[in-house]
Amino acid sequence: MSRILVLLLMISTYALASEAEHAGTDIVQRTVNFFLFAGLVWYLIGEPVKNYFASRSQSIADELKKVQDKLDESVALKKEALSKITEAEKFAKELAESSKKENKIINDTIMSQCDAELENIAKQNISKMEFEERKMVRDVVEEIVLETLNQSADSFDKEAMANVILKKVA
Repeated sequence: MSRILVLLLMISTYALASEAEHAGTDIVQRTVNFFLFAGLVWYLIGEPVKNYFASRSQSIADELKKVQDKLDESVALKKEALSKITEAEKFAKELAESSKKENKIINDTIMSQCDAELENIAKQNISKMEFEERKMVRDVVEEIVLETLNQSADSFDKEAMANVILKKVA
């Protein structure tokens, strides 16, 4: 049906647009031809144009929705990142405090170990000094005894013994 209507419109356009010799103006025919042509164009391309603009509007709306969704997602991610930053800062403060406490505990432990080591070294030094002193006294006594035994029995009197001891002690 629509094809017949289009065919009639096209034929009437040619029929009314012919240049017959008329006296006067042909404004009426030209106006009718224009409206027929505009109607024909509207009939042929009106629906596809409407569909195109409707689909274009829908695609723009869809793109706008996608952009809005991405914006909402980025806002949510920003809030999440800010909360993670505050948690990280809190954790860093707690970590700094606990490391200071651990540092103090370790420092105190090391200092107490060093004090114990110093006391132990001092005790070892005193015992070594006493041992060396006893060894030195033993060596001196042994040397004196050997020297006195080496001297002749005739000259071994108290005075000679006192001289030998005084020599070694001095």
